[in-house]
Amino acid sequence: MARAGHPLPASSEKREIQMATTYIAALTGSNRGQVSRFVQQHGLAEIAAARPGPCPLRVPVAGQINGKPWREHVDFNEAAELMRHLGTAATIILLYLTGMRPQEVQGLRSGCCPDPEPTADGAEGRHLIQSHHYKNVTDDDGNHISAGEVRQVPWVAITPVVRAIRVLERIVPEGELLLGAAHHAFRSSHSYAGALKKATLTLRIESFVNWVNREAEAQGLPGEVIPDDPHGAIGLSRFRRSLAWHIARRPGGLIALAIQYGHMRTVLDARTSSGYGARGRRGIHAILDVETALAAADTAARLRDRVAAGESVSGPAARRALTAAAHTPRFEGRFVLRTFARKASAFLARDGIVLYDNPDAFLICAFKHDNALCEPEPGATAPRQYDCRPGCGNTVRTDTHARQLRERADELDQFAAHAPGPVSKRLRANAHRLRGIADNHHSTAHRAEALT
Repeated sequence: MARAGHPLPASSEKREIQMATTYIAALTGSNRGQVSRFVQQHGLAEIAAARPGPCPLRVPVAGQINGKPWREHVDFNEAAELMRHLGTAATIILLYLTGMRPQEVQGLRSGCCPDPEPTADGAEGRHLIQSHHYKNVTDDDGNHISAGEVRQVPWVAITPVVRAIRVLERIVPEGELLLGAAHHAFRSSHSYAGALKKATLTLRIESFVNWVNREAEAQGLPGEVIPDDPHGAIGLSRFRRSLAWHIARRPGGLIALAIQYGHMRTVLDARTSSGYGARGRRGIHAILDVETALAAADTAARLRDRVAAGESVSGPAARRALTAAAHTPRFEGRFVLRTFARKASAFLARDGIVLYDNPDAFLICAFKHDNALCEPEPGATAPRQYDCRPGCGNTVRTDTHARQLRERADELDQFAAHAPGPVSKRLRANAHRLRGIADNHHSTAHRAEALT
């Protein structure tokens, strides 16, 4: 390679470009001492500094972006960084999609989430996470036990969480902490004990965000760039509240994500989680109730504002929704005290007069359990918004919803004009259906004065 003028495998050590002796040794089956002597004898260090080349690993690249491999090859020099980011990504999933506190995630060990046995009827069982919890754990004398204790009620793991655990289990030895510092310090010769610390994980999350943004720009995907957070660094404890916020306020347009959040509500809600709730879920359950109550109050406030502005209302639950909106307090921004969680739970238990916004279906759901066609779980206090069905007795629409329906129909017609025949036909049919819903609203809607 040197004689032919090709670049030589190089790495950057201590800000100096050097021959990648470790890589070459692994590639040739030699030891590093032999490679170093050979490099010195033939003056290859100077050539490598002048003509540094890549160090491609002989591993297949399976990941794709837009149908193309995301890398031509994985480079030896970036392997440690990619491993670190992989571990960070898995950690983010555990923090975000379980409802666990950070200390509980840090205490998870390999083998904590075994594959379930089939149920009696042959159905696939739920994946359960056995973990330790640390808050309010004391001995008989009232002293805090820093090692925590095994949680009596396991966490239920949805599919992304199970996959994240399996990734971490491939990084650490069997039985070790999934975030064991000794196994996540890929280029350090120091020996570490225990799990990665909160401060370290926070720094790794910041580094991961920066790497994602660089990768998005390199891949020509500006829409995937993660914007700067106006509240500063992403602390580990923010994930639980973010989960509850998104469950309560489903993101519009992301149907798969909405379904995932719907599953999370079923898993985390103590009233509907098939026994995996109550005492073991008080923390995340309270957060979920608070965010859901605040979202419902916002929906009621928007309905009051639209009616006050002269909009008409339609739907079988219109009269009930107007009554609910008139008696729901407005939250302009406030500190959420601990006692508010109990009030939020009582607020949501008022069957038939709690309003849920569903922007994907262009309606408000005045949720009454017995009327719901989305088949909510027994005892549920919220609809399955990702499974909203036409003809439901809880439906409420305003003139704003009708306008949004027509705007969406116009968008579908534009898509249909550039789509193949069968797809175009389906898009136009859907647009026609949306306009029909809007027409039905205008023919049946009434002003608030006529309904109250």
